[in-house]
Parts: sequence; C-alpha cells; structure tokens
Amino acid sequence: MSFVREDMNIVIVGHVDHGKSTIIGRLLADTNSLPEGKLEQVKERCRRNSKPFEYAFLLDALKDEQEQGITIDAARCFFKTDKRDYIIIDAPGHIEFLKNMVTGASRAEVALLVIDANEGIQENSRRHGYLLSMLGIKNVVVLINKMDLVDYSEEVFNNIVKEYTEFLNKIDVEPRYYIPVSGFFGENIVSASEKTPWYSGQSVLDILDGFEKEKLPDDKPFRMPVQAVYKFTGDGDNRRIVAGTIETGRIKVGDEVVFYPSGKKNKVNSIEIFNAEVPESAGAGSAIGFTFTEQIYVKRGEMVTLANEPKPKVGNRIKVNLFWLGRQSMVKGKDYLLKVGTAKVPVRIEEITKVIDASNLENEVKDSIDRHDVAECILRAQKPIAYDLAHEIAQTSRFVIVDNYEIAGGGIILKDLEDDSAWLRDKVIVRNNKWENSSISKEERAEKYGQKQALICITGQKDVGKKSIAKELERKLFNDGRIVYFLGISNVLYGVDADIKHTENDNNEEHLRRLSEVSNILVDSGAIPIVTAVELSRDDIEIIETAVDSDKIIKVWVGEEVTTDLEYDLHIQSYDSVEVAVMKIKALLQDRGIIFKPF
Repeated sequence: MSFVREDMNIVIVGHVDHGKSTIIGRLLADTNSLPEGKLEQVKERCRRNSKPFEYAFLLDALKDEQEQGITIDAARCFFKTDKRDYIIIDAPGHIEFLKNMVTGASRAEVALLVIDANEGIQENSRRHGYLLSMLGIKNVVVLINKMDLVDYSEEVFNNIVKEYTEFLNKIDVEPRYYIPVSGFFGENIVSASEKTPWYSGQSVLDILDGFEKEKLPDDKPFRMPVQAVYKFTGDGDNRRIVAGTIETGRIKVGDEVVFYPSGKKNKVNSIEIFNAEVPESAGAGSAIGFTFTEQIYVKRGEMVTLANEPKPKVGNRIKVNLFWLGRQSMVKGKDYLLKVGTAKVPVRIEEITKVIDASNLENEVKDSIDRHDVAECILRAQKPIAYDLAHEIAQTSRFVIVDNYEIAGGGIILKDLEDDSAWLRDKVIVRNNKWENSSISKEERAEKYGQKQALICITGQKDVGKKSIAKELERKLFNDGRIVYFLGISNVLYGVDADIKHTENDNNEEHLRRLSEVSNILVDSGAIPIVTAVELSRDDIEIIETAVDSDKIIKVWVGEEVTTDLEYDLHIQSYDSVEVAVMKIKALLQDRGIIFKPF
C-alpha cells in the first residue's frame, strides 16, 4: 500500500513591498524545495548583471518558467518538511486572495500575514486582517519582517505586536503567533535566530509543522453544489451522472437526496469516482458523481442535500457581509452576477445597512460601496438560490460578485430574508416532490418531435397585436410539423382560475402561478406552448420561472416602447408585420436549437 504524504495549504498576504516574495523564496531555498540548480542559476544571473541577489528573485524566475509552461505553477509554490508538503498560495493582491478563498479553489488552512518592521502597520495590513476574519481562517501567524532594518529591536517588535493586536481584537481575530523575522537574511525562517535572543518562540517552519491539519467537515449536513450533469449515449445507456465536489458531510448508496432550490427528490443508485473503484460512500473534499434510481432533470447550480438532514436556505433576498474590490463603486440599480457554489444569478443591492472602512473600522453612511470598503447590505437576486448561513455552514455561505466579467467582491451570507415569492417556491417544491416522471425522456421526445422543450411568452402593451402574432406562430409551427399550442389567457382565467377573482391587479400572482403550472405540464410533454400577457415585468417572469425552468423560457416584447424592466430575448417592432414577427421568432427558435432545422 502506497503512503500518501499529508499536505497543507497556506496563504501569504501583506502590504506591497513588505517582503512576501522574499519569505517565500527563503522557504523554498532553505527547505531544498527548488528545482535542482535553480538557486545557483539565479545567483549567477545576478552576478552577470551586476545586481545584488535577493531571494524574491527566485519567485520571479519560477514565474518566468511557468509562463513558458515549465516546472511549477507560480501561484502555488511548494516546499516540504519531514512532516508534510506545503502549498503556498501567493496572493499578490486582494482579488486573487479573495477569489481563492471564497471560491474554494485553494482554501488556506493557515495564513502568514507579513508586516514590515521598518514601515509598520499599513492599510493593507488591516484590510487583510479583516478579510481573514470574514473568511474564518483561524490559524493566523503574523511575521514582523525586515527586522534587520531596525537592528532586531525588541521594542519595535513589541510596539507593532501591541498596535496590531488591538486592531485584530476588534474584529475577533486572535493570531496564534507573532514572529520577528528577516526574510533577506533568513532569520527565524527555518531555524531559530541568534539575532533575536529576546524571542523565545519557534521559527516559521517549526510553527507551521506544529499546526494540525483541519479535519474535513464530514460531521456537518451534506452539501454538494452540482458542477455538471453528464449523460451516457452509447449502447442504450440512459444514465445521468450528477457531478461535483462535496463541501460538507457524507453520502452513501441508497441515501435519499433533495436538490435545492428546485426541491426535486431522488435516491442514490451509485457513487462514481474517476479512474477509481466505485465506493459505497464518500465524504467532504471528494470529487464524485452520482447516478440515481430515477431519471430526473437537474442542472448546474443546484445544491445536493440529504432528505433526512437540515435543509439549506432557499431564497432571493440575503443579508451579507461584503468586501468590495471593483474599480468602480458598487451601486444600487445596477445588475451584478452573484456566484454561490456553482450557481450564478443576477443580483442587485436592495439596501446598504452600513459601510466599514476596513483599514480603520470606522462606520460610514453611504449610498454606494467603494473600492476596499466592507459593507453590510441586503442583496436581491433575480432567481432563488440555495445557500447556508456563515455561522452554520461556512463553506456554502461564501460568495463572489462579478462585475464586467471580473471578480469585484465577495463575502459571506449572514441572514436569510423573506421575499414575496417564498410561498410560491414552497408550492413548487411540494409539486416537485410529488411529481410523477414519465417513462419517456425529454431527449426521446425531442428526437421524435424535432424540437426541444420551450415556453414562448409574448408580451407588450395593449393592442399591439400580440395575440395575432401568437396564433400565426402556432399555425406556422404546426404546418412545419411541430407540437405547439396557443394557450389563451382566457382559457386559464375562466377555467383553472374560475374560483378566484380576475379583476385587474387582483390575485395577479396567483393567476400567473396557475398559468405557469399549466404551461409547465405542456412543456414537460415536449410541446411548445405559446402564451400572451400584457406588459410582463421582471417580477412576473420570476414567478413563471419558479414553475418553468428559466432556460426553457423565450421572452418576446412586441411594440416600439418597452414599458417594464423585462429582459427580453427578442424585440418585435410595432412596424413589423405579423409575417415578419413570426419569421423573427422562428429564426430565434432555430438559433437557440429549440426547433431543429430540416435537412
């Protein structure tokens, strides 16, 4: 049986030019973890260029090689001791650090926070301390670097320790150790230094080796964000594998699972692991896939949980603690992208409760969140997401905010808040739990009918010809051999809705819910229902999306002026004839792969 060495992720952070790269270079060199000959090569290069050698140059040299595809990933430097292998996540800036920590790509177990003894505590020293607090890193070691520049003064060291401890106490961070070091001369890095006789503690390396590796959170409720869904196609194999990485808890074959936010249930038939024996169970940290006893349709972004354990929160209004790093301030009224687990959903600020300057912890009253601000605020997402609260399950409470395709902020979810659609989601979850699945898959229907499942919503102001377009579209698609149905709103109002009032604005949400449920049954049958409604808004579509998968809904606005906040897929101008409008909608359906082009 092969022995697998233990490893540990550590992150090194600090203000610019406080010596992070020098310390990393020292750790690599003094533990003999560099590629053979690399130290001598860099020293020789410095000699030829009449440049004094610095250990920080080792990191630059490794980065140069990494850019050429050689040797090592510079963002993840490795060194080893007799006890374990270490992976240093070099965080050159706030954004890289936040991205690594929040997304879980490289979650650190220990943080080394570097402060220049000569410059003292700077803004970023405090900001990084706040980030460590927010993200829950418990093993924090503060390295007071460049002690050689202050003649290894115990007084300077003690003053920095006192000042920084006072700051950290305010944010509930208690460093495990403070160490006086000189990265340049290697003092107290891998062994105790004679230059600091007044310091009785251990070296950086000895302290790192003294930390126990964090236990995987197997004892918490099961959580696995769905990363992907794979389908077999060969030899009549109709299985689907739902894949992801287990964040917390354990799961075994035969367990009943629930997917959130959809509320769909199933039972684990098998656990699949790439290139390994099929296990009967799996726990936190495992990258796995499941097959299920029934074929149900779930997608990336759902969260897998166990039916007999506490369920996650589901909703679209959350109170968060957020750290903003974007070039432009985060403002109300603008759409951002919220990423929790594998879910991605548009989000807006509803309310900014308070803004904190992370460098001095002062509260401010502001209507925007500026770069490097920490804010407590309420976010409203366009669609419900599944998540946990930071004090309950930290792993699934973390999020990032994307602005203009770049990560611009992140943080943790503090509290779930009521939203208007909660009652509707509860109904849909009950429906999904009771739903009887057909023995005919949606792929079989698509192949038979020459079309994929879709709901076409045609909306706009009154008297713009919505119904004429819908009926002509139905006729054209029917003549093309499609399974299509115009679902007239009156058919629902005076039939399914006969028991409730239907005066204008009365029970509008319930009307939409029932229309959506009828539409969902038609969509599930493989048909393409077409519905019309006056001036659908973003909130209206959110109600429809609670019942019908959002990626199956096509939204068409008819008329010159768009009078709501609807984000439509197609805009039909008022001067377009019915024939032109139908042609445009058919072209969109073909482009989206909903109706298959004839050979």
